[in-house]
Amino acid sequence: MAKIIILGAGAMGSAFSLPCSDNNHEIVIVGTHLDSKFIDNINANNNYHPTLNIQLSKKIKFIKDDELSSGQYNSPDLLVIATNSKGLEWCVDKINIIANYNAPPPLLLLTKGLNIHNNNFEVLAQKLERLLITQKFNNINISAVGGPCLASDLANKIHSSVVITNNNLETANWLKSILKNNYYHVFVSSDVIGVEVSAAIKNIFSMIIGSAKGISEKTKNPEDNNIKYLNTSAALFSQSVYEMEIFVSYLKGKKETVKSLAGIGDLYVSAAGGRNSLMGYYLGQGFLYSEVKENQMKNITVEGADLSFEIYELVKENFDIKQIPLMFGMMEAIVKNKNIQIRWDDFS
Repeated sequence: MAKIIILGAGAMGSAFSLPCSDNNHEIVIVGTHLDSKFIDNINANNNYHPTLNIQLSKKIKFIKDDELSSGQYNSPDLLVIATNSKGLEWCVDKINIIANYNAPPPLLLLTKGLNIHNNNFEVLAQKLERLLITQKFNNINISAVGGPCLASDLANKIHSSVVITNNNLETANWLKSILKNNYYHVFVSSDVIGVEVSAAIKNIFSMIIGSAKGISEKTKNPEDNNIKYLNTSAALFSQSVYEMEIFVSYLKGKKETVKSLAGIGDLYVSAAGGRNSLMGYYLGQGFLYSEVKENQMKNITVEGADLSFEIYELVKENFDIKQIPLMFGMMEAIVKNKNIQIRWDDFS
């Protein structure tokens, strides 16, 4: 049995606790400083998680941010990062509390994203390591999870497959051995860059593929009640995979990773539904990004849009528009707040 602390009480961190708990590990989930009322509500309702709409095992313990400082949670066997990318600094503060002698326990990133540092692309494992080094930590061992794993499916114990990546495959295989079970299927990879970049940029391409239905609605026969968009969606999917390969290869990840669970698998599940795909649908209908955020998706985080704002300028510096026309078109629609443009003639 392992002692596992999960930083972040949101949907994915809490869903991830299910296979951990079913494997008889000791689980503590820590809410951020913004989650005090949320944690109180979960504890008052016998571990009912309102976001996931399920009753979690009573073996899973939820605590508030300030309860972590009591000293009783030091030295876990595994520390899981399950906040959004903006919460990494908060996580480093918590690691300072948990770790002994400036040596953190093995870390596992559920968080997906891509960062810019010193005008260079930086995956979140690299960012987390950089932040820990500034805090004088050593013996840092960071793994990350990629692949098609929706929190709602995992929480209901639907068969889910993921890739755990670490430069050290011994650590990745150890994580596989303690996390896998009959519904949570774990594969390993040493391609940290490929897995993490795929996990991040697939959110942009999910918006692109999601736009197919909206685009088709504008051009359909008014006498036909059925919206026909699968041809469009398939073409956008194919080009998206091609552009993901270019982007991953440029950042020194392995091209073949894009054709694995971490790339195509994650892209498929994200494009089939979810926040990124929904944003793409509205943009395909002809709405501007600002209009969608003000009306249809006002308080909904859209990871692909956030990432577009983060990386757009550096992408422009490093890529020609004809290399990745779909990605450019979507990021321009978001960042420049203009109608989405599909450059069909530039497809490869």
